[in-house]
Amino acid sequence: MTASETLLDQDGVRLTVDDTVATVTLTNPTKRNAQSPALWRALTEAGRQLPGTVRVVVLQGEGKSFSAGLDRQAFTPEGFDGEPSFLDLARGSDEALDAEIATYQEAFTWWRRTDIVSIAAVQGHAIGAGFQLALACDLRVCADDAQFAMRETSLGLVPDLTGTQPLVSLVGYARALEICATGRFVHAAEAERIGLANVVVPLAELPAATADLTAALLAAPRDAVVETKALLRGALDRTYEEQRVAERAAQARRLRDLAGLGE
Repeated sequence: MTASETLLDQDGVRLTVDDTVATVTLTNPTKRNAQSPALWRALTEAGRQLPGTVRVVVLQGEGKSFSAGLDRQAFTPEGFDGEPSFLDLARGSDEALDAEIATYQEAFTWWRRTDIVSIAAVQGHAIGAGFQLALACDLRVCADDAQFAMRETSLGLVPDLTGTQPLVSLVGYARALEICATGRFVHAAEAERIGLANVVVPLAELPAATADLTAALLAAPRDAVVETKALLRGALDRTYEEQRVAERAAQARRLRDLAGLGE
């Protein structure tokens, strides 16, 4: 595969792949990378098109903002061209509404697959759906101008794009409730302090810091990282004793593989 081969470029999403690293770029800076159902379908397709060589996926947004959230056109009676408006969806059956939201969520679920590590490189605004997209990734590298906000409650809605579970796991229930219920901005320094951001750097250094983290993640053998990620992802759902068992089983697989006895 040639360096930086473009596998997808549509509906505000571009996927490029360079061997072990994929980059997903939101490409509508004039609208601060506002999100729509078409963009979510493109993000879902980007996940499906990842080659098996990819170990790290970087998510970034062009322009001054990572993503300012849902395009407000979604709440107009006409909605988006060729799409049912959210108001039309609300008038449909419970089953149809649930199925449509589930389809939207698919754009946010694949970033935590155990065979990859995903990094959100966040600058400027990450609001609502933008915040949840950053939360969908395993890690977050933030510029010092980054601002997170969960504004759904101000619209009479809830965060429904898979953001609530990772937010609670990162910052705890009480702080997550306060952030979501007030809709306030969490600036970069606070984001780093409370565990939302892995690292905060000056805006000009964001690409380099992301590249450095990517290189560090690629330094360890792939299977060791995959097993470790799976252990950590499942830890909160297991008891202490169950986690001990999972650790032993994972280590046995690694030792057998290193000894040339793996399947």
